[in-house]
Amino acid sequence: MNTTLSPAEKPTRRANVSTPIYLDNHATTAVDPRVLDVMLPYFSEHFGNAASRSHSFGWAADEAVTCARNRVASLIGASPEEIVFTSGATESDNLAIKGVAETQRSKGNHIITAATEHKAVLDSCHRLEQSGFRVTYLPVRPDGLLDLETFKRALDQQTILVTIMAANNETGTLQPIADIGKLCRERSIIFHTDAAQAVGKIPLSVHEQDIDLLSICGHKLYAPKGVGALYVRSGVQLAAQIDGGGHEHGMRSGTLNVPGIVGLGKACEICREEMAHESARIAALRNRLSDKISGALDGVSINGTTDHRLPGNLNMSFAGVEGEELLTALDDIAVSSGAACTSAHLEPSYVLKALGVSDELAQASLRFGIGRFNTEAEVDYVAGRVIETVKQLRALA
Repeated sequence: MNTTLSPAEKPTRRANVSTPIYLDNHATTAVDPRVLDVMLPYFSEHFGNAASRSHSFGWAADEAVTCARNRVASLIGASPEEIVFTSGATESDNLAIKGVAETQRSKGNHIITAATEHKAVLDSCHRLEQSGFRVTYLPVRPDGLLDLETFKRALDQQTILVTIMAANNETGTLQPIADIGKLCRERSIIFHTDAAQAVGKIPLSVHEQDIDLLSICGHKLYAPKGVGALYVRSGVQLAAQIDGGGHEHGMRSGTLNVPGIVGLGKACEICREEMAHESARIAALRNRLSDKISGALDGVSINGTTDHRLPGNLNMSFAGVEGEELLTALDDIAVSSGAACTSAHLEPSYVLKALGVSDELAQASLRFGIGRFNTEAEVDYVAGRVIETVKQLRALA
């Protein structure tokens, strides 16, 4: 049965809101105009290769990369020389996990991660299992958080790496990475965190939280796609996964994406200066959306902890509706039913299933990602559309 709502059945669009409305900022963010402005010269007059050390074009590019490296490092409390530029968090995760596995194999073969990690982490671990490594995939509690006692019991003499994400890309759950980092440091175990969703949204300090490796993604914090970074604590050895000219301290060969790196650096600087105010504003918008929807509909549940989550994340399940029909009906709002990297698959979200959510509710879930450029008027419009659409779909069912 086709339950797509006709234009006449949809609420009238408000004059102060332009559609479509983008509320999928966990999938990607728009490039901040301030970021674009600093990038543009590096596509034209400053187009040099940062590895060209014999002329002014290369010097200008290298200087820009150095400035960006300082800005990225400053956001997470690192030293500039500990920042390795990559193509994004997926590459950073691969370099961290596989790079540690190769260099530490003589010390042990055990890796610990969580069942709710991003596919870049999970699939890297699956690949290592094929090479003889043991991987423990820790369960999470119904609120999405790891149980630290369960984590401690999983550690053994052969554990060489723990990789736990700082913030989940579907539920926004913030893991206790400082506690995990401390436990790893006490046992001389390398700790990696995929912080793609967390960097620029919540305060992070690699030293205070005992983090050895941290993955950063440009397009999650209003920088362009195709650029990211990996923080590598001084003294941590990684085996390169891309061989070539020995760029980035020999850890990641390849001509540097100077415009992208410049953009990432500027985005990190903006986040460092504006994070506190921005996160408070976005959290207020998230709470406003949640309150409006929950106050008008029954059979609505929030997935993941409400106390430890990203400011802009809201993941809700709607009993009595089909998720695909709900997404189709909300054709003037960009939201998702899960991670962008798995959106082509119709199976229920493995993250929500790990929380104990039923297949039916997992398939009837929406992930709202509120970001820098969203407004109160947009949130009110989205709430109204969701409420009206869920009511109509339930009536049709």
